[in-house]
Amino acid sequence: MDEQPVQLFKETRLPIPATKNHAKRVDYEYERAGVATLFLFSCPLGCWHRVSVRERKTMIDWAHEVRILLEEDYPDAEVARSLARRLEIIPTPKHGSWLNIAENELSALTIQCVRGVRFGTIEELRAAVEAWSAACNANQKGADGQCTPEKARIKLKTRYPKIVI
Repeated sequence: MDEQPVQLFKETRLPIPATKNHAKRVDYEYERAGVATLFLFSCPLGCWHRVSVRERKTMIDWAHEVRILLEEDYPDAEVARSLARRLEIIPTPKHGSWLNIAENELSALTIQCVRGVRFGTIEELRAAVEAWSAACNANQKGADGQCTPEKARIKLKTRYPKIVI
């Protein structure tokens, strides 16, 4: 799981469409339209991810996203305690963001869908993200991360110094 804020910008002037002689022309003036947050959950072995767009990033929003993960994405549990038992939170080690598959997918989403695009409303952002997510899930190959913290410590010796007490 990873999350990222996205600024919303409204166009103040309509872009001029591309023609045979000119590329599309966009005025650099814009109006701030707030902020949204992307929440991305990834299941690399299951070959899927889910992206949600929310107006805020609070603990309550995160809890709602986890509830959706447990009750809708993985609905086989019957009671709340069994939901909690199914959830395994593994923090990414310092200087090991390359180990976080959700962070890598969020980076791909940013590059392929969000960067350089002005979204004036949260609905526009949500529509673009849902289209990107559906296309990616249809073509998902999966990732089989074989790296454990112990293997990471071997590869990143300088980043994981041994502390002798």
